[in-house]
Amino acid sequence: MPKAHSSRKGSLAFRPRKRASTHNGRIRTWPGYSKPCLLGFAGYKAGMLHVIYNETHPTSPNKGKEVMIAGTVVETPPLLVYGVRAYKHTPYGKKLIGAFFAKDDAVLKRAGVKKAKSMVDELDKHKEQICELRVLALTNPSLTTTGKKRGERIELGVGGSKIDEMVEYVKQIVGKEINVGDVFSKGDYVDVIGVTKGKGWQGVVKRFGVAIQRRKATGVRRHVGNLGSWHPPVVEYTALQAGQVGYHKRTVLNNLIVDLGENSDINQKGGLLHYGVVKTKYVVIKGSIPGAKKRLIKLRRALRKPDSKRELKVTYKSKAV
Repeated sequence: MPKAHSSRKGSLAFRPRKRASTHNGRIRTWPGYSKPCLLGFAGYKAGMLHVIYNETHPTSPNKGKEVMIAGTVVETPPLLVYGVRAYKHTPYGKKLIGAFFAKDDAVLKRAGVKKAKSMVDELDKHKEQICELRVLALTNPSLTTTGKKRGERIELGVGGSKIDEMVEYVKQIVGKEINVGDVFSKGDYVDVIGVTKGKGWQGVVKRFGVAIQRRKATGVRRHVGNLGSWHPPVVEYTALQAGQVGYHKRTVLNNLIVDLGENSDINQKGGLLHYGVVKTKYVVIKGSIPGAKKRLIKLRRALRKPDSKRELKVTYKSKAV
């Protein structure tokens, strides 16, 4: 008879479980997209609400019924595009050709660029080398109630199947502000990249879900039964031990955008709890997303997008809390 044992606790895919170095986490992979457009956006987590919509999906058991779900509000002030980065193929992977900036000195000053070596018009000289373009954008938290004054500088992918079309597109938007409605629409699927709430240093019961031992076992209840095998005579890195919980960078795939709207129809009296009044445009995402309120959230076009796009007819939105 096989020996009975419990399954392993804690996925090794999330190692190392250490604190994130920054809220502004880098997005390493961007999806392919045939049309020239931005592939991502950024905002600030504001709160949650109830959404009621009419289900229209043909295979859903709730087709034709009203469904109530929880939604997360992400305030999305406009992004200022101040430059573009061009990459080329090499035997060692993609390498940076250079950064090309807007001509307007006021835009560069606002983005904190002291000296621009190359302007965006010089992209035409490198068309034959370019394999990928990414724009440099600046968030504007001063339009929100987060209390931040300085915006985050982020890098966003650019879609397109032809380099010429991509170059012309970025030349048009560099130096201008982009709204979330120019990038996403209701019913799109997005990946959410953020830093989770920090829980501090915790033991193995909370960190990995280890079973609490009976009182007479060893005199200690909230610990691991053993730290590994006799040989090799070392404690391996896979052993369950106490440590940091939360404040990790995480990516949640295929989140549905339920609604996009203006500030006027979302605020309750006094604003959202622990956030304040939503002053700019916002996005409502189905379900919950990682991170505390007022924290930077990045949205990316879905990398593993479902086959069909959802068309939700929202009939009611509660005031956010």
